[in-house]
Amino acid sequence: MTKAAYKASLTILLLALTLHAVGMANLGKGFLGLKDRYILVALAAQLASTFIAAYRYRLIMGALEFREGLGFFVRSYFKGAFLNQTLPGSIGGDAARVLELGRLGYRKRDAFYGVFVDRIVGLAGLLLLNLLANNLAPDLLPRWLFDLINAISLAGIAGMFVLVRVRKLRRLERFGVLQPLLALSRQLRRAYHSGQAILEQVGLSVLIHVLSILAMYALAHAVGMDIPFRVLMVVVPPVFLLTLLPVSLAGWGVREGAMVGIFMLLGEHKAMVLSLSVLYGLTLILASLPGLYFLLQPGRRSR
Repeated sequence: MTKAAYKASLTILLLALTLHAVGMANLGKGFLGLKDRYILVALAAQLASTFIAAYRYRLIMGALEFREGLGFFVRSYFKGAFLNQTLPGSIGGDAARVLELGRLGYRKRDAFYGVFVDRIVGLAGLLLLNLLANNLAPDLLPRWLFDLINAISLAGIAGMFVLVRVRKLRRLERFGVLQPLLALSRQLRRAYHSGQAILEQVGLSVLIHVLSILAMYALAHAVGMDIPFRVLMVVVPPVFLLTLLPVSLAGWGVREGAMVGIFMLLGEHKAMVLSLSVLYGLTLILASLPGLYFLLQPGRRSR
């Protein structure tokens, strides 16, 4: 079984199990009476999130001496977002970003490390948001889940500090298998050469995820869920973290199962939560459609 077929099978299985737990008829009820204005707010928030992510990508690649203009990186990021949302294959949006830079004459290896750094700083923002939001409302989730989120967040942040510092361990250079790790560490240092750069880009990463949570908040109101924004700030980041696991297609199935599971701990109605999760997945696809437009345009170089 190919990787794409495995992901598709697991996605279908996870969605089927979640639908079985909720009930197809109940899911249909969750979509009745959708409020259009909230959907438009959600779409605007998600588009803003993607645009800011593209701007962060531009800052990182500029620090690594990729001399393209902001317009290029916005188009490239939206293309990658669209491919990540729609393609079941193994190429995906990140690889497409690397190949696009390669076609402009940059070394693909350097482009790969740049895209990897972008992914890492995005994850850093999500881990930090998980940690901060979780501890601002320590009594919201069960103690075991509260402790687990803290442990995962702290371990991930500590791992990133180690990754940045590992370049200083000269003795590791004798091991060929560790060369990619050392190269990534050096690129991280180049991208984050000052405290200001770190604060700016991690701050942008946190803002990107907050805007996505705002989109979720608007969609919750669209399906009739009256849930405070501060509650979503606590319960949604762990769901985002789980969807980063590369086991399903664009996080489908994983997101729905995680959403239903974690919101049930708060006493929310399963059908409403599943409707919210499906609607958010569709919003992600809609927000990535500028990428399809850019993919269909003739190639051009922007500086």
